[in-house]
Amino acid sequence: MNYFEIQELPGKGRAMIATKNFAVDEVIFEEEPFVSHQFSWNKAYGYAACDHCMRPLETLLENVRRLANNQAVMVPLIEHDPTATWFSQFTQCPRCKVRYCSEDCLVEAQKRYHRVSCMGAFRTDDTHPINVLNETWKKMHYPPETGTIMLIVRLMAMYQQSSNKADFLDQLQSFQALIVNREQKIYHKMLGENFEQQMEQLYVAFCNAFKSEEFAMFTTPDAFKTLMGILGTNSQGIATSVLAQWVNKVSELPLPDAEKESLDKVIDQIYEKVGEFAGEFLNNEGSGLYILQSKVNHSCVPNAQSTFPYSNDIVVLKAVAPIQKGEEICISYLDECQLERSRHSRHKILRENYIFVCQCSKCRAQASDPDVTSDEDDDDEDMDDCDDDDMQ
Repeated sequence: MNYFEIQELPGKGRAMIATKNFAVDEVIFEEEPFVSHQFSWNKAYGYAACDHCMRPLETLLENVRRLANNQAVMVPLIEHDPTATWFSQFTQCPRCKVRYCSEDCLVEAQKRYHRVSCMGAFRTDDTHPINVLNETWKKMHYPPETGTIMLIVRLMAMYQQSSNKADFLDQLQSFQALIVNREQKIYHKMLGENFEQQMEQLYVAFCNAFKSEEFAMFTTPDAFKTLMGILGTNSQGIATSVLAQWVNKVSELPLPDAEKESLDKVIDQIYEKVGEFAGEFLNNEGSGLYILQSKVNHSCVPNAQSTFPYSNDIVVLKAVAPIQKGEEICISYLDECQLERSRHSRHKILRENYIFVCQCSKCRAQASDPDVTSDEDDDDEDMDDCDDDDMQ
C-alpha cells in the first residue's frame, strides 16, 4: 500500500503528496524502472553490469584491480565480497553474448525487449545502424555522462515487442516531455544553437536505425524531440558498485577498535589506488525512467532522496527530513555541490535541463540575492551537465 497520492497543484502541476507522516530514513516507496540502461561510455570502458538490472558482474578483487589498473592490489576480508552470493548465477544471451546477473534477468529481458533487440553477431559490427547511433551519441556526450541514447533504443524494442502497444504508449506518455515552456520562455538546452547540428546528426542516425514503418510515429522531428525531452527531463541516474557494497558491509562488522581503525586505513588506501587511475569514475553508471519517481518534484530543500541500496536499478525513495501528512514529497534534481551554489546558478541549471523556475522556500528566501553565478560556474562551464544523478 502506498502512503502518498498524485495531485495537481495550482501553478505547479502534478505533485506527490504524503497521506501519512514519514520519519527520517523511512522508506516512502520502492520501484523498478519502466526502462533502464547502462551509460554508453561506462559500458565501453569495461564497467561490467547486468544488461537488465545493472547489478555488478565483477568480483570485488576484479573490480578493484581493474579500477586501479593493478593486478597486484589485494583486498582484505574477501569473504565479504557481495558478488559471491550471486556469482554462480551469472549468465548470458546465447546469441549476442550480452551478460546478465541471473537467469531471472535474462528471462525478464527476453520477455520485455531482448527478443527483438538482440543483435546476435552484429553486436560487434561497427556499421550496424544501432551501433552507429550509439557512436554518434558518444561523440556528443563524453564523460561524465548524464544519459544515453540506448535508453531510447530499448524503449523502441519494448514498443516493438509489446503485445499491448496502447498501454505501452499510455505509460510512456505519463512522463513529462516538455522541452519548451512558452509561458516562461524557457527552452531545453538541447534546442540551443550549440546543440542544433549535433541533434540533427543524432536524428538522422536514429531514423536510419528505425526505418521500419512500425516506428513511423517516433521518427518525425517533433516525436524525436519528445523522446529526447522524456530522456532529458525524467531520467534518474543509477550507480552500482561492488566496492561500495563491500565497504558498507565490512564497516558494519563488530570488530575491535584497533582492527576497525586498521580496516579504515586499508579502505582509504584502496580508494587512493583506484582514484589514481579511475579518478571519480568508480561505479557502473546508467539511467532509468521510473513512472512513480518521475512524479516527484524538485526542491532545493528536499525532504526525500532517491537511493539504490540493492546495487541494482531498483530505486528506493527515503525521507531525509520529517514529512507531515498533506505535505509535498520533494527530491533534489541537483547534486550536493550544485545545491550550495547561488540561486541564480541553480535556476540556470534547472531552466536548461528541466524547463522550470524553482519557487521552493530556499529560492523564495534568496529572491533578493544578486543575479550572479557562483564562482564555481566560472571555473567549470560544464558543471550544469552533471545533474543526472538527481533527475526525476
